[in-house]
Amino acid sequence: MYEFSADAGLWGLFASAFVSATILPGSSEVMLVGLLAKYPDLYSQAIAVATVGNTLGGMTSYALGRFIPNRAPENAEAGAQIRAMAWLKKYGQWALLLSWPPLVGDALCVAAGWLRYELWGCLVLMAIGKLLRYWLIAGGWIWFSNAMLK
Repeated sequence: MYEFSADAGLWGLFASAFVSATILPGSSEVMLVGLLAKYPDLYSQAIAVATVGNTLGGMTSYALGRFIPNRAPENAEAGAQIRAMAWLKKYGQWALLLSWPPLVGDALCVAAGWLRYELWGCLVLMAIGKLLRYWLIAGGWIWFSNAMLK
């Protein structure tokens, strides 16, 4: 197995979480579990780092959405964005609690920026959704490793 320090692991987790929240593919969940497998004492720090990185990545997508001219998408490739906008129009900013799944979450973040939703509300709701996801993944890993691997 590869050796890495706790600091390097946290920085790698941050980078992976940030990239995973953009339209680029990432594997922050795998990084989180890998870091906790090696350094289980970093539980709180790892959740915080992953949440901050993923939230900043989501806010980057939000910012990109702000740069899109305010007109309806016309092509078939915009299907995910149209569905995301429908969700946001129906549920408002609260839909950003679900900004963590791949593709759907990216589209929600971009659509929130495109619809010019209020920055701070988007930031808080994205962070809460992403925190809950990482908390569940980390808690599940700790439970699994304690129950099954020992």
